[in-house]
Amino acid sequence: MIEFSKEELKLELNYPFRISNFSRNYTPVVLVKLSYETHIGYGEASMPPYLGETFESANEFFTKVNLKNFEPSQYLSIIEYIDGLAPGNNAAKAAIDIALHDLIGKINGIPCYELLGSDPSKMPFTSFTIGIDHPEIIAKKMEDAKPFHFVKVKLGSQQDKEIIETIRSISDKPIYVDANRGWGNKEYALSMIEWLATKNVSIIEQPLEINQIEDMCWLKEKSPLPLFADESCRRLYDIDNISQAFHGINIKLMKSTGIVEAQKMIAKARSLNLKIMIGCMSETSCGIYAAAALAPQVDYCDLDSPWMVKNNPFQTPKLVDGKLILENKPGLGLIQK
Repeated sequence: MIEFSKEELKLELNYPFRISNFSRNYTPVVLVKLSYETHIGYGEASMPPYLGETFESANEFFTKVNLKNFEPSQYLSIIEYIDGLAPGNNAAKAAIDIALHDLIGKINGIPCYELLGSDPSKMPFTSFTIGIDHPEIIAKKMEDAKPFHFVKVKLGSQQDKEIIETIRSISDKPIYVDANRGWGNKEYALSMIEWLATKNVSIIEQPLEINQIEDMCWLKEKSPLPLFADESCRRLYDIDNISQAFHGINIKLMKSTGIVEAQKMIAKARSLNLKIMIGCMSETSCGIYAAAALAPQVDYCDLDSPWMVKNNPFQTPKLVDGKLILENKPGLGLIQK
């Protein structure tokens, strides 16, 4: 019999986090525990406001959850049951999925990455995210980025070129750009991408709004840099709809409902010759370890949140030479502070 419990956490950010259309100082998080005999599995729902989930919506969803008639070995049936309880609630569903994987790993005495068939030696470099900010704050954030080989820069404001020039005055590290739908029209987006291509930028995420698929197809044909879908690709069923408009997708467990669907998305993207990034919201080490267990299966990695928050209840993952280290510990490998 699986017992379920949860607690709320306001995950505080080191700096106000601003993207093209909003800013926040903390992220609502619900931490989940699944208990079975002597084992506890940990999961997390990180709910940045723009995705529409809240403490209230998560708690309402969790009141529907009853796992007492399931065994952990029935995890695929549990995932199907959870997904059918109510539409949406992707992060809340991800919390249970992640906790199940942690629990199963602990019961069987093997790490989650082994459960998922990941090879730790194939871990890609992870990037460190720089939100929209003033030049003096960006300079401070670049100090925090020193252990990382790549930086991911949020654009989509009137400051875009100033931000890039500020970073280039400090560092020549390769940049991933995320415009968060902020460039408005295809012509302006193309002009920005052409300029960014001269600034050692590697990829561009979500330059236009979700509904601008035709414009994205036009942009893809002309872009000198690969274009990745973020907000346009949440779940498996989105991939067919956007595959002609992007070169790749950014999978986030809080969008995908967790690890089970994320693995299906990886397989689908590979079948369509799409490149794959695995990313994160503002998450504790719990969500990051879960995504890191899949990271050796993808091309790009953006799993930096534990270095950007103040009150992570778990130890920060190990980072060596810009790569997250997957340790040979049962489950996710989390250690509570």
